[in-house]
Amino acid sequence: MADDSPAERRQQAYPPADAPASDPRITPLAIGSVVFAACVLFLIGLFHAVVGLAVLIDEDVLSPPDSYLFAWGTHGWGWLHLGFGVAAVAAAVNLFSARPSARGIGIGVAVLSVVKNFFFAPYSGVWSAIIVGMDVLVIWALTRYGPEQARKVYGARPR
Repeated sequence: MADDSPAERRQQAYPPADAPASDPRITPLAIGSVVFAACVLFLIGLFHAVVGLAVLIDEDVLSPPDSYLFAWGTHGWGWLHLGFGVAAVAAAVNLFSARPSARGIGIGVAVLSVVKNFFFAPYSGVWSAIIVGMDVLVIWALTRYGPEQARKVYGARPR
């Protein structure tokens, strides 16, 4: 039976100083941030899809602002929201795959969602601000650890 003393647990939690630098330790924060980002990105996708469907079903949900440079028709915003919803849900599901590119795709979808919500702010300012805040949390969570740790979390082979 293995020794389960406090010194043994401390040695497992904090690797020795002479541990090789090419062997990054996987912390619970690294794994937790991927799960957190995937869950929040999935919620963002659902929110985008619900808004898109609501706008496509009832055009009176959005009231276009007067003299706005990026004033599209309500159908345009509805389809854009629905497309971003599908993309965000797909990116969230992709984060649970073993692909090393999943983090980059998740960050890219979140960045595009921030830009889209910036232009959507005159239609619904509070809603856009909430989604932008959630997107920033996703970007932060996915950039929290390095690519070597990401390879170990996803189980990809080292290059």
